Amino acid sequence: MRILTLNSVRKTYPSFVLDGVSFSLEAGHIVGFIGRNGAGKTTTLKCIYNLVSPDSGSIEYLGKEIRDTEAFAKSEIGLLFGGIEYYPNKTLRRMTSITSSFYPKWNRSLYESFVKDFGLDENKKIKELSSGMKVKYGLALALSHGAKALLLDEPTSGLDPVSRDELMDIFMKIVSDGEHTILFSTHVISDLEKSADDIIYIKEGKIIADESLSSFEKKYVMLTGEESLLKDRNVSKFGYVRVHGGKFEFVVPAKDSAAIPGAVSRQASLEEIMVFLERGEEKKNA
Repeated sequence: MRILTLNSVRKTYPSFVLDGVSFSLEAGHIVGFIGRNGAGKTTTLKCIYNLVSPDSGSIEYLGKEIRDTEAFAKSEIGLLFGGIEYYPNKTLRRMTSITSSFYPKWNRSLYESFVKDFGLDENKKIKELSSGMKVKYGLALALSHGAKALLLDEPTSGLDPVSRDELMDIFMKIVSDGEHTILFSTHVISDLEKSADDIIYIKEGKIIADESLSSFEKKYVMLTGEESLLKDRNVSKFGYVRVHGGKFEFVVPAKDSAAIPGAVSRQASLEEIMVFLERGEEKKNA
């Protein structure tokens, strides 16, 4: 089931343009939203939630334009930015009492189950929570007001590896019912490789990839070998080539896996693809 759909969404700022962004989120899927800082991830999330108004295009929740049914849509879309402090001196119990009053579909028993599952202490103040617990608390609030789509901006930022791994398990459990979808932006690419079904790659305000994680990774390979193999070869066309200690490595499209005779080819990781695509473009533009 298609839960959220963006069609040609555009937002213009003096120094940046979100340029015709289109994609859909399907129920039961975790979608990684990747791109460099300033690529347009946060702007896209803010447009979906109408925190900023798009100049053009449409955003639909369950087939209806969000701006025409904003109260309903926001009651079923959870937005969580990493590092949000809420009101640091209030207890979770008090913060929850305030938050729940805004949502007609608030499910107290569901909230209590998340409190138990996430190990939250409602008597603690917000400022007393660890970074991981703050994210879990934000998820508990979002899921308890009936959110079907969770939009998470850097939810694992600053978390230790164990806490991040726990959250990935939580994400996978949330979507396992086939009724929820999660879109989360992150620079911790290893988190995506553990949990994401699909990826949306945004670059300079434009979507350059929107597909399953596995199909995207299969489009690229990493070539490695002795530096001597590059002699008399024009490798500038491949963009960024890393040479260190007499050896080279660079990412190329899978169709070019035999570009350097003698080089070893293997499937590139998502992080490697992203680094080499971004830095290769920088080199071409230099």
